[in-house]
Amino acid sequence: MEIEFLDVTTPSDVAVSAARTCYFPNGLVTPEKSTEWARKQPLLESIFKAGHHTTLQHTHITMMISGMSRHLIWRLLHSHSYYNSEQISQRYAKMKIENFFYPPQADKAAWEKFYGEAFDDYEKIIELLHPDINEALPKFKKGQEAKVAQEMARYLLPVGMSAYLYHTVNIVTILRYIAVAPYMPEATQEAIEFARLLEERLLELDEALKPLIDHAKASESKFPEFDVNALKKRINADDNVKVYDVTGEVDFDDSMNYADVLRSSQMMFDSGILGGFTTYIEMSFSADAQNQRHRRSPGVRPAIEANFSERYYTPPIIANNPEAKKLYDASHKRMYAFFQEQSEILGFGEAIYALYNSQKIDLIERNDFTSFHHKAQMRLCYNAQQEIFDIVYKQVTQLHEMKVPGSEKFLPPCTIRAANGIRPICPEGDRYCGVKVWKLDFQEYERII
Repeated sequence: MEIEFLDVTTPSDVAVSAARTCYFPNGLVTPEKSTEWARKQPLLESIFKAGHHTTLQHTHITMMISGMSRHLIWRLLHSHSYYNSEQISQRYAKMKIENFFYPPQADKAAWEKFYGEAFDDYEKIIELLHPDINEALPKFKKGQEAKVAQEMARYLLPVGMSAYLYHTVNIVTILRYIAVAPYMPEATQEAIEFARLLEERLLELDEALKPLIDHAKASESKFPEFDVNALKKRINADDNVKVYDVTGEVDFDDSMNYADVLRSSQMMFDSGILGGFTTYIEMSFSADAQNQRHRRSPGVRPAIEANFSERYYTPPIIANNPEAKKLYDASHKRMYAFFQEQSEILGFGEAIYALYNSQKIDLIERNDFTSFHHKAQMRLCYNAQQEIFDIVYKQVTQLHEMKVPGSEKFLPPCTIRAANGIRPICPEGDRYCGVKVWKLDFQEYERII
């Protein structure tokens, strides 16, 4: 794994100067005025120990990370609200066989064989799906069969596939990464290595942060426990999506604040944030990797081992192709056998890298109505990946069935823009799906691929 920090002003100078500014009557205290200030270190440590962490949040670190597993990205980097990431997409980029993470103490030859077989299946599925996708694509998208096929085939890629990404967080978030890394229920050793590299890079950047890093390393944390089965029984969850605990109503003006691409509703809160709902969702790793990017839709993601079973998502286009389905199922059978074998050798949390993107997990998510309006626009768009489209469609359908006032406002961006007279109606340019969705009733939405 490699991490590189882009250039940034010394974080301790910024934090101390921001703190001094609060009590300085003669104007801003600029960062350079604190570099050699005699009381810099005592003040930095004092405000940190007191929990006054906002001064440390002025400095954001943009790091370029390569060689981190998809699973650790999901479990640690993207499982909270305080980040921004742009990473290599498995939907839009063809994956490469050399980009896999090997768990520490693993038999590399055995894992190379497993990864190689999984990657071969990934490539075979892409070929098998070409004819079906060619038939389903609109004329103006002919020639994109390979790109759509790899989107479906990525479900056969193990979560041990590595990625490269830009990742931006503030100093407090980095300290929290260091603090919680040893307590991750899966990919623990990789998380600890990530924390070690973060410590190295932080000290290279600013030695004054050492006492704060030491505090983070000495912190004791506990990964939260959650009884998913008890929840499912309580809410009578008999499907992969179950909306419950609805409060309030969708009581806001669905106008330009929601229709424009800036979505100023995120800046000027209205009554939409006062109501909301919770959802139990069973979805694949792959879908949740997209779903968790909705940082204002926080979710509980329990330890995988606590409710693990051999269950996986199958894209409809694969399910409807007998040859592809046979290969897909056989690949999963081999994967689960290898995973169980490695769990006995390495432990569940380190064998996790063998599980495919298709592995179903449990998620409990909370949305306020304003935030969900944004999520519905993004995920009811036909450009969204199919699995997350289907999940959000079910959420909206259930809100309709529960007769939640205003739930008819949860629509894709083109429909909302058309209602507000915004042109072009589709904001995606040459990525337009080819369907005039804004002319359809909600019940007519149907995804082919």
